[in-house]
Amino acid sequence: MKVTVVGAGAVGATTADNIARKQIVDEVVLLDIKAGVAEGKAMDLMQTASLEGFDTRIIGSTNDYAKTAKSDVVVITSGLPRKPGMTREELIGINAGIVKGVVTQILEYSPKAILLIVSNPMDTMTYLALQVALSMGVNKKRVIGMGGALDSSRFRYFLSQATGYAQSDIHGQVVGGHGDTTMIPLTRLATVNSIPVSRFLAKEALAKVAADTMIGGATLTGLLGTSAWYAPGIAACSMVEAIIRDEKRIIPSSVYLNGEYGQKDICMGVPVVIGRNGWEKIINLRFNQEEQAAFAKSADAVRNMNSVLSTLSI
Repeated sequence: MKVTVVGAGAVGATTADNIARKQIVDEVVLLDIKAGVAEGKAMDLMQTASLEGFDTRIIGSTNDYAKTAKSDVVVITSGLPRKPGMTREELIGINAGIVKGVVTQILEYSPKAILLIVSNPMDTMTYLALQVALSMGVNKKRVIGMGGALDSSRFRYFLSQATGYAQSDIHGQVVGGHGDTTMIPLTRLATVNSIPVSRFLAKEALAKVAADTMIGGATLTGLLGTSAWYAPGIAACSMVEAIIRDEKRIIPSSVYLNGEYGQKDICMGVPVVIGRNGWEKIINLRFNQEEQAAFAKSADAVRNMNSVLSTLSI
């Protein structure tokens, strides 16, 4: 089994590192446009193999897509990372051309690959990747946006901080767009070891957890001076693992909606079953009226971003 990670920056390298250490596949290819970066990081990672006890081969390459041939999963992290004060939406003009070029070249060498999109603005980049993939004969279920896994992990972290209980006992999902104003932490459905979290937190405290979750990425960008990488990297790795090992995990992911949750012709975060064939089934959470309204509002914002794609010369 083989996985390619496009983009050898902090998120891409962390993704490759986790995949290698978990020995999910036989080979990881790390690809980057900047000369020497992917090769150097691949060598650095391989020099940890005897210390970590893994046998995964990690190969670095500068823009040689031939080395990615016959990949089972391709994680696309390439593009400009967020800077302090920059929204994910502001990245669209820069990253759209990059993502389109990457998807086209990847599918020429790996037409059966499952594409996992991490590049921001993620929902719009997933929609763009899907359009390119469909034009090349790829099934829609083989294009997945990674946002919900990360956002949900951050949600569980903030719930753990607020309740004082272990993150491993906390379950909660974030749906909607992967943006500071579009994501929807589902506080009503969150639990602590099957007990509704509302039993432990007042309404005001839950609202603060939701607000902290929504700006979780921006908070880290402000602290770090760039986008986070540890949590995004392991989030991407966990999705790769669910695909390769056919785990049938339910993971909130940005996928193409065709009537589900009242939306069409859009990629947004909803709970889906992830397995060897990509996303296999969309789970209906049966939103209440407030949640449905929030989802519709989020969809409007994502659709507005998608409309920018038609104005770009890519």
